Amino acid sequence: MSNAVSGLPVGRGLLYLIVAGVAWGTAGAAASLVYRASDMGPVALSFWRCAAGLVLLLAARPLRRRVRPAVREPFARKALRAVVTGLGLAVFQTAYFAAVQSTGLAVATVVTLGAGPVLIALGARLALGEHLGAGGAAAVAGALAGLVVLVLGGGGTTVRLPGVLLALLSAAGYSVMTLLTRWWGRAGGADGAGTSVGAFAVTSLCLLPLALAEGLVPHTAEPVRLLWLLAYVAAVPTALAYGLYFAGAAVVRSATVSVIMLLEPVSAAALAVLLLGEHLTAATLAGTLLMLGSVAGLAVAETRAAREGRTRPAPA
Repeated sequence: MSNAVSGLPVGRGLLYLIVAGVAWGTAGAAASLVYRASDMGPVALSFWRCAAGLVLLLAARPLRRRVRPAVREPFARKALRAVVTGLGLAVFQTAYFAAVQSTGLAVATVVTLGAGPVLIALGARLALGEHLGAGGAAAVAGALAGLVVLVLGGGGTTVRLPGVLLALLSAAGYSVMTLLTRWWGRAGGADGAGTSVGAFAVTSLCLLPLALAEGLVPHTAEPVRLLWLLAYVAAVPTALAYGLYFAGAAVVRSATVSVIMLLEPVSAAALAVLLLGEHLTAATLAGTLLMLGSVAGLAVAETRAAREGRTRPAPA
């Protein structure tokens, strides 16, 4: 069940994506603690997240076991991939933060993460020739229904058109990043950690002027706590999670990737209940079960498709 070009087994790619989705879900809780401990703004936090993640990945490069890629990637394509992926990441993060500010966290999350799988499924069908199938479409629909129930189940939301448009822009950036990662993964030579390094470098450069305008260095009465929180955000939901995401997204079908990454709000909701004292509501439980069921169904379908593709005889 391995990808013929990259050599990464599809099952391992699915595991990487699951870990990345869960890790992304911890970023929100960590960010809320950063905001409590300082006056750091969201764009500055996003900049430090990417810049420090870049430093960690560069520091870890000598420690990584060198694996010779099946196909050597030309330098020009590496540079193009870094620029395009970094721009997509910058649009994804910055537009999402702006959408949260405009229309609130719940609506921004539902529109961004809800539109992502739809755009990715359409893009994968038109550009990559990946068929979702009836079962896959049902799983995507179930995941989106679970997302709506999970995030909006409590009610009390306000929808503002500028915020919705910004959330759609964020979803578009995420979709482009995912589809191109899959496309380049098919061609071979792509490396998850290498993609993360290039993307973080470009994203940090894009976010630096915005972070300077917002306030790059925060004021805090708890500098040690703030540094620990920033170190966690840079290490786990950034350097680790994006390295795993880019590696997994290169070998797993794009629509499956987009649904698995919906584990992020599930993880965030679980942390809110377990660590932040929020109550486990019927909406939280129902939405979580819907999304986990959809993710499990697509993961099983993905591994079955990979197994069939490996065992099917080549045409004469």
